[in-house]
Amino acid sequence: MASNPPAPEAPFVPGQRSPETFGFGTYRTDEGPWEEWNPTAESVRPVRGKHRVAKQRGGGFARSSTVLGVGVIAAVSAGGMASANTGKAPVSISMPDLPSVGGLLTEDDAPPEPAPALSSFGTESDDTAQGGAADAGEALRSRIMAQAESQQTQIEAKAKVAAAKAEAAATAKAEKEAKAKAAAAKEKAEAEAKKKAEAARLAELAKQYTLPTSSYTITSTFGQAGSLWSSGYHTGLDFAAPTGTLIKAVHSGTVTEAGWAGSYGYRTILTLDDGTELWFCHQSSISVSVGQKVGTGDVIGRVGATGNVTGAHLHLEVHPNGSADGIDPMSWLRSKGLNP
Repeated sequence: MASNPPAPEAPFVPGQRSPETFGFGTYRTDEGPWEEWNPTAESVRPVRGKHRVAKQRGGGFARSSTVLGVGVIAAVSAGGMASANTGKAPVSISMPDLPSVGGLLTEDDAPPEPAPALSSFGTESDDTAQGGAADAGEALRSRIMAQAESQQTQIEAKAKVAAAKAEAAATAKAEKEAKAKAAAAKEKAEAEAKKKAEAARLAELAKQYTLPTSSYTITSTFGQAGSLWSSGYHTGLDFAAPTGTLIKAVHSGTVTEAGWAGSYGYRTILTLDDGTELWFCHQSSISVSVGQKVGTGDVIGRVGATGNVTGAHLHLEVHPNGSADGIDPMSWLRSKGLNP
């Protein structure tokens, strides 16, 4: 035997009250329920006045369950407000303070009092953006100009430092050259003065000294090597002259030797006041004796060819302080202002 299915429950009827109450023991006349009201352009008269709101394009947020009005957009997102997009430049949007929907739907033809502007973000944001961009551009320009001026200042400072260094270097170089020239001039002057003084001294000495003979020729000098000399080199200065040519005392002194001396032939030794010995060798004759004092230019003998010789000549040796080894007679004579 088949059973009938249970009958479906009746749908909810808006005008029917529920036997249950919410928070109260009985029904309240101010609780409703109400039917949903969807206003349309024909049922709601547009708000008259100075400010009109463009027709809504795009989505937005509803304020609770209350409809603010046809064509009104109040978009609140991420702490900012969006202005209505009308296709034109952003304009200031202001809204009256609406305490309830009923005030918007009044039948009174008198326009509501203008309310203070709710937002002028559209125009102010552009102006602020333009002003901020202008300020940023001006700040960038100021920084660039400051950097350029700083670089120019640094370049000028470096140029001044380089110029100062170059000038200092040029000045130092000029001073150095001037000092060098002055030192060279001073040195040259001193050398010339010294040379003049030496010439004067030698001229004075030349009056006190004289060459040993005249009409001569220098044939052998000091230190010259050869087998003709027993020592292997020449120990004096040879004045070749004819036999009998006069031999003179070079300087004043005392005769310490006069006679035969082997390979030197006839020899006269004249000791000067400073102890220097002058040897006059190979003489043909001797005109002085030992212990005799002579003066500069006095005749002490004659040129000859006695002893170990190859021809007539005067062999002159110089021995400082009576030493066995002699020195160069040419240098010694020149030191006395004489030029053989």
